[in-house]
Amino acid sequence: MFLLFLALSFNEPKFCPTAIWNSNGITIANKLLVGFGPISIFVSTNNTIYVANRENSTIVMWEEDSVNPAKVIRGNFTQPLSLFVTLNRDIYIGDEGDDVPIDDKNYDGFKNGRVQKWMAETNNFVTVMNVNSSCWGLFVDINDTLYCSMLFRAQVVKRSFNADVMASNRVAAGTGISGSALDQLNGPMGIFVDINLDLYVADCENHQVQLFQLGNSNGITVAGRKSLKPTVTLSSPIGVILDAEKYLFIVELGNDRIVGSNVNGFRCLVGCYRSGSQSNQLSGPVRFSFDRSGNMFVTDMRNSRIQKFQYFADSCGKFIMIE
Repeated sequence: MFLLFLALSFNEPKFCPTAIWNSNGITIANKLLVGFGPISIFVSTNNTIYVANRENSTIVMWEEDSVNPAKVIRGNFTQPLSLFVTLNRDIYIGDEGDDVPIDDKNYDGFKNGRVQKWMAETNNFVTVMNVNSSCWGLFVDINDTLYCSMLFRAQVVKRSFNADVMASNRVAAGTGISGSALDQLNGPMGIFVDINLDLYVADCENHQVQLFQLGNSNGITVAGRKSLKPTVTLSSPIGVILDAEKYLFIVELGNDRIVGSNVNGFRCLVGCYRSGSQSNQLSGPVRFSFDRSGNMFVTDMRNSRIQKFQYFADSCGKFIMIE
C-alpha cells in the first residue's frame, strides 16, 4: 500500500476534539511593523510569517522566532488586501482595485484590479490575473490554479497556470449577482481549496460558509443556520481554513472571534470575550494562519496588531503535523 503525501505551502495541523488554545494572545507585531488595519497574513511550513501592510503598500516577512529585522518587499501595488505564498516562496498579492462601476464618469480614483506575483528567485513582479475588482481572498491550489474572491462582484474566479497559453479567468463560484440562492454569493471573502479541488467560501453577507464541489455551480452550506446540521450561528464570516481532517475554522468579523468545528460541532476558540483590545479579545479579526506547532496567528484589524494564540499540545495528549 502506498501513501501519497502532497507538499503544501501552508500548515494543516491535525487536532483532537479537545484541542485548546491560550485565550490570551501575544502581540507579535504592531502598527509600526504591519501598518494600520492589517488584513492578510500567511504562515508558511517553515514558519515564515508574511503580512500585507496596506498603509505602506508593502509585504513584510520574518521568521517566527528570528531576532533579525523583517524583510520588506516593495513593488508597484496599492493597499494589498490578500496574499498567498507557494512552495517556491513566490508571493501572490491582491493589488487592490476599486469596485466603483466602470461607467461612473465622476470617479477619478486610482484603480489596479489585478493579482501580482513576486518571484523570490529574481525579486521581480509580474501581473498574473486581471480582475477589474478587489481580491479579498487568494488561493493557489495543488494544480497551480489561482483563485480570487471578489467581494462586491459576488463571485470567485480562477485561472490556471498549467495551460500552454495563459487561460482567461473562469467562474469558480457565484453568478456575479448578489443573492442567497444555491448558485449565488453575497460578499464572498476568505476562500480555501482542499486537495480534492473543492472550494470553500466565507459568504459574508449571507452569514454562512459555502462549499462548491469541483464541477458543481450550486453550493452546499457547511456552516451557518442553513447548514444540514446547524451547530453555530455565524455573523459576517470573513475567513475560512480547513485542518488535516477537513474540520472548519472560521473567522467571524461580526462576533470578533474564531470558531472551529470537530465531531461535536462548532465551538469558540479565541476572541470569546466580546470585542476589545485586551489580550483575550479581538476587534475586527480578518484572517488567521497556523504555524507548524498549531499556534494561531490572527490579523486583529481594528487594533492594528498581529496576535499569536498558543496551542496547548497537552490538551490533546498527541499532536500530529501533516506534511
